[in-house]
Amino acid sequence: MLSKAKILLVEDDKNLGLLVQDYLSDLGYSTSLAVNGEDGYEVFLSGNFDLCILDVMLPKRDGFTLATNIRETDEAIPIIFLTARGHNDDRIKGFKAGCDDYITKPFSSEELALRIEAIFKRCGFVSNNKKSNGKIIIGRYVFDALNQTLTIDGFTQNLTVKEASLLKLLCQNINNLLPREEAQKEVWGNSDYFIGRSMDVFITKLRKYLSHDPDVSIQNVHGAGFKLEVKSEVISG
Repeated sequence: MLSKAKILLVEDDKNLGLLVQDYLSDLGYSTSLAVNGEDGYEVFLSGNFDLCILDVMLPKRDGFTLATNIRETDEAIPIIFLTARGHNDDRIKGFKAGCDDYITKPFSSEELALRIEAIFKRCGFVSNNKKSNGKIIIGRYVFDALNQTLTIDGFTQNLTVKEASLLKLLCQNINNLLPREEAQKEVWGNSDYFIGRSMDVFITKLRKYLSHDPDVSIQNVHGAGFKLEVKSEVISG
């Protein structure tokens, strides 16, 4: 049976911590949040986690010390440091403390997701939150291609089959041109004037659904096709 990966997140900036926790939950991870090093260690001892994400500059017990304590209990658990301190000395200290990766703030949510996925892949962890679940991050949106839903800030928009298929194509070509004819043949099975007009209607609907995030837009490339433009979502703190 596939399991849901459990992540311990220790971040003293509560707003940032909640933001990252919500993002990881949207990706399908079970995430516990602590706001200082001592609480983080207590939460770690009380749970059976698959990954730890630790801020370095934590009250009561800094991230390096916390990582060392965690390593004394579990030598194999992967650890990622999140920190505003990007100096080489800090990175070296972090790796000596036993971390598997080191991410400097501000960082993109996509980068965090890919680094987590890479660590789980190296560790051979099999989880039900893999990309096979069909979820794609589009700025602040979570697009569930399999279930044909688009979610932002707790609100879910149900999509039709063609809307979901067209959005999936745009995502596969993110920040790159999706030719009109290619989209028509892929979604409608043919390409002609009337199908082109129908596709324009669906593009208008998708633009409306994506209008709640100013960093996401569908651009019309005159005479060529469309481009889903997504500015890198940056989490800072």
